[in-house]
Amino acid sequence: MLDVVPQSEQKRLLALAVRRRFAKSEVVFHEGDPADSLHLVAKGHFAAQMSTPLGDVATVRVFQPGDFFGELGVLLPGRRNATIFALEPSETLVLHSSLFEVLRGEHPLVVDVVVEALVCEVRRLSAALVEALFLPVEQRLWRRLLELAASYGSVVPVKVALTQEDIAQLAGSTRSTANRILRAAQQEGVVRMERGMIEIRDLDAVRRKSH
Repeated sequence: MLDVVPQSEQKRLLALAVRRRFAKSEVVFHEGDPADSLHLVAKGHFAAQMSTPLGDVATVRVFQPGDFFGELGVLLPGRRNATIFALEPSETLVLHSSLFEVLRGEHPLVVDVVVEALVCEVRRLSAALVEALFLPVEQRLWRRLLELAASYGSVVPVKVALTQEDIAQLAGSTRSTANRILRAAQQEGVVRMERGMIEIRDLDAVRRKSH
């Protein structure tokens, strides 16, 4: 987001931002909290969870270093529409709405970046809807794992700090279905499952299964 800001200004703004550190599973903010800040992911990974109409909670997104979340809170007053928590020890740089207003006034292109991010999110959600309607669950699951592998690094084995339940929710499936698919893949040597973590051992196989 700050690429559109001169480097000298980047340093000034980052110096004004508040650095926050989060332990594994620590919540950044809850769904329904007042929205007044934007978080830039400096280290680690964060997951977004939303309440479903049935009262359950579903993992819908994972953020990696370089991503940002909470942008709606600095564009329009309102409430958080998701709960964000750290998947491992992680850090963010927090731009409160007052600081974002200064940034927007001095560098209007920043707003374009945020709007572009929102457009990309709408496109991602549209693509996910099409996948959910027309792709087999196995293919959706392997696509999500391939995306996560890219987020966590390309050096095999890739350790993804998510549970089978999280993976199932990201793929729009049930835990039992995800467990069946992952156990079969574990027997093939494609993945290895541990408590709270999935280790990808064969990226080429994941790519083949995702197509």
